[in-house]
Amino acid sequence: MLDCSVVDELSREDHYRSLPPLARLGIALSDPIRQTILLRLSNGPAFPSELAELAETSRSNLSNHLSCLRGCGLVVAERQGRYIRYELVTGRLGGALADVATALEEAVLEGAHGH
Repeated sequence: MLDCSVVDELSREDHYRSLPPLARLGIALSDPIRQTILLRLSNGPAFPSELAELAETSRSNLSNHLSCLRGCGLVVAERQGRYIRYELVTGRLGGALADVATALEEAVLEGAHGH
């Protein structure tokens, strides 16, 4: 199984960017912490301290997940003074993630009702 721990950090971004877009999205969504980060960023930019608290993880662990998301081409980092702010590479991605989550929830509900 391919995940963000497969290659060292120096070659990770090149490795993931060589994959098809849906494969990169699959890697990004394969971890609950990265799912939390992406859903939060779909509402706008955030700083690592907020993301770590929301995901209930250490800053070190969060850093690894953000590196993965950057390598997959889904998240960009912007320096603001001493701080780094993260956001989705495009606002369209946030809408797409919300649409997929809603569609899957509806499909489960419809399946539970025998439709």
